Amino acid sequence: MNTTKSLFNQHLPPLADRLRPQSIEDFVGQEHLVGDDKILSLLAKSEKPFSMIFWGPPGSGKTTLARIIARSTKANFQEVSAVSSGVKELRKIIASAKSGLDIGKNTILFIDEIHRFSKSQQDALLHAVENGTIILIGATTENPSFEVISPLLSRCRVLVMNPHTPEALNDILEKALKTDILLQKSAIKISDKVRKALINAAGGDARKMLNALEISMNLIDGKGEITIKILNEALQKKTQLYDKTGDYHYDTISAFIKSVRGSDPDAAIYWLATMLEGGEKPEFIARRLVILASEDIGNADPQGLPIAAAGFQAVHMIGMPEAAITLAHVTTYLSAAKKSNASYFALRHAQEILKNEGTQSVPKHLRNAPTGLMKDLEYGKDYQYAHHHPDHFVDMQYLPDNMESMFYKPTQQGYEKYISERLNKLWPKRYKK
Repeated sequence: MNTTKSLFNQHLPPLADRLRPQSIEDFVGQEHLVGDDKILSLLAKSEKPFSMIFWGPPGSGKTTLARIIARSTKANFQEVSAVSSGVKELRKIIASAKSGLDIGKNTILFIDEIHRFSKSQQDALLHAVENGTIILIGATTENPSFEVISPLLSRCRVLVMNPHTPEALNDILEKALKTDILLQKSAIKISDKVRKALINAAGGDARKMLNALEISMNLIDGKGEITIKILNEALQKKTQLYDKTGDYHYDTISAFIKSVRGSDPDAAIYWLATMLEGGEKPEFIARRLVILASEDIGNADPQGLPIAAAGFQAVHMIGMPEAAITLAHVTTYLSAAKKSNASYFALRHAQEILKNEGTQSVPKHLRNAPTGLMKDLEYGKDYQYAHHHPDHFVDMQYLPDNMESMFYKPTQQGYEKYISERLNKLWPKRYKK
């Protein structure tokens, strides 16, 4: 009898469930939480659970850790989904938890997608969490600061979970190939190239990786080789070659920035999509756009920086996949914006002067004079307050003595053209047309 065939015909749990770790020691990844002497490792040893909210992307281990905590602390475990549960069900669980406390048994209530709970549902939990009737463990992919009511949030410890690293995903994959009964009995082969493509395609999501592996195995009926073609069929998309730690990572972000700088929104969007599909962290991309807004756009379009900064905040607030829309918004705006690197080069020029000539003394009339002695030394003497003059301007020396350097040279692009004309009017000797 073909053992592999008989196993395939059985109704087994999905691979991701079969491999779900049962203890903190077996958990792979999230070392900042489960490593030696880290918070969850210490919690498991103390057997004293507390209310917490796991905030992290899909497939990072939120549900698994909640179940491990319940097991290691010997607590009753109740699991509900915010999508399908209501206040009535919560009240039944709270009543049951009160009975458990009478015999010295804690109850952990795990709420998946807690950000989907309405305010009234969260209010229904508040008193039970506050008085210790239940230990709440919530899981969310959204920023809990915006999605969980403040009174409930203040009674929970927020634990941030990160996408699994390629190294952690590789360890999980290796464990699957070596320990899962079906994979052990099968005769499948997977090359290093396909293994790397599978890990890259997962984008930090362990469940996505294991599901893709299982579908691939089913497509070849548990025997033969999983090829890139088979993997693409399982993923229903082209496997990305993007590697967040390799040369292609640096080449792609370089191509992206240069496309935005070069005012080509189509190329910029293509490279943005390449990075996002490859699992690049959206915050990394958003930070680079904030830098670009000052370095390459500057005062040619003063709205560039606030839009980029707002985009970064929005990406941090909403997370993927919706953050991709925000990144596309910011990318296309900055790509189409007028460009100037005049502010950047003004800074570089000033830094070069300081490097070669050292720091110059501050002219006396610009110095602060908070004491009588400083006033006697003529600190601040003859300083003229600009707002007391027409157009809020007075021709006065602000640079160090004997320095007439022109650092900022505005272009004729966008708003910087107006800046150039104004500076020509205010400082005609320095800013000559």
